[in-house]
Amino acid sequence: MSTRDDALTRWRLILGRRAEQANPAFRLGGKGEPSESGDAPLQRALPAGMGLTALDRALSFVYDSNERFGGTGDSAPYVPQWLEQMRALFNQSTLAMVQRDAFERTGLAELLLQPEIVPRLQPDVRLAATILSFKEQIPDEVKQTARDLIRQVVDELRRKLETQIVQTVIGALQRNRYSPIRSARNLDWRRTLKSNLKNYLPERKTIIPERLYFWANEKRYRDWQIIILVDQSGSMANSAIYASLMACIFASLQVLETHLVVFDTSIVDLTPYLSGDPVELLFSLQLGGGTDIAQAVAYGANLVKRPEKCIFVLITDLYEGGDEAALLTRLRALRESKVQVLCLLALEDGKPAYHKTLARQVAALDIPTVAATPNKLLELMEQILKGVRR
Repeated sequence: MSTRDDALTRWRLILGRRAEQANPAFRLGGKGEPSESGDAPLQRALPAGMGLTALDRALSFVYDSNERFGGTGDSAPYVPQWLEQMRALFNQSTLAMVQRDAFERTGLAELLLQPEIVPRLQPDVRLAATILSFKEQIPDEVKQTARDLIRQVVDELRRKLETQIVQTVIGALQRNRYSPIRSARNLDWRRTLKSNLKNYLPERKTIIPERLYFWANEKRYRDWQIIILVDQSGSMANSAIYASLMACIFASLQVLETHLVVFDTSIVDLTPYLSGDPVELLFSLQLGGGTDIAQAVAYGANLVKRPEKCIFVLITDLYEGGDEAALLTRLRALRESKVQVLCLLALEDGKPAYHKTLARQVAALDIPTVAATPNKLLELMEQILKGVRR
């Protein structure tokens, strides 16, 4: 790309896609990728992996007049991922201006300001992630409206998750050991029948049991430790919301000692807030940042008390901005210490979206590495708590 071409490209990005209609010279070539020489100053200034078309789309989301909720332009990007791109492109003061413009020009501000529209909105995780991404730009007069929408999402998710989580965790812990207390309500019928099939009397069509088995029913306090590390980068926004709510539910169970740590290039330990309002916890998230997974794993490893009674859950897309070798070394050390490590990967619109090479390397450490819904986490936890997986 020549100096002239580079200058034209800069003006094209400033003027928007309609400049192409006025002068074809402004058209971005191909997919907006750099020339083979790779010497273009503008391309070198972009974050790794971002082409000019991606940059153009990110800016058009805010400054192209067709880019609106329900408009006729390209589909709007997922806001947390868009913010991640913007943070890589602009300094803090410029980013604040672009974010403010985005909040006002894309129509979200107008939606939150009109009481008659808010009840018609579908409160889902994606909307929650968008609102949380713009939380610094939300005017005081609509902050309560935004919180009410987030609370609707929280209440609905909690309703779906809470019963299942409690039944899975408590059920697994109560059914991984047996009690000497002989009580009919605690009788393990399945094991009792299976163990006494040899005592079946055909003439009576009955089984004469030699031994009865009973479930333990006593309460257990902080029997297991669960440490949840959540990547806050743009592609992980939905997962961060789900994980935070699940951590709140885990923390309400006396049998678990729960830790919640969120990270991008910095680390925030949200454990002290798990017993409070989940909405306030979600407003503590900083969605759309960079990523240093190795640093976060090192922090989480220091929280482990009894390795053989610890479930360590890493929720990330594995696009490591830090040291990949250090990440693998720390995960291997955790696994070798008998910590039960799980790696849950990103899903975007139901499709896996993660660093496949690094995911294979993590899986090779005998660490379950899956892109799945929250139900998969419960399934894996149940196997661990029952002693099926060691």
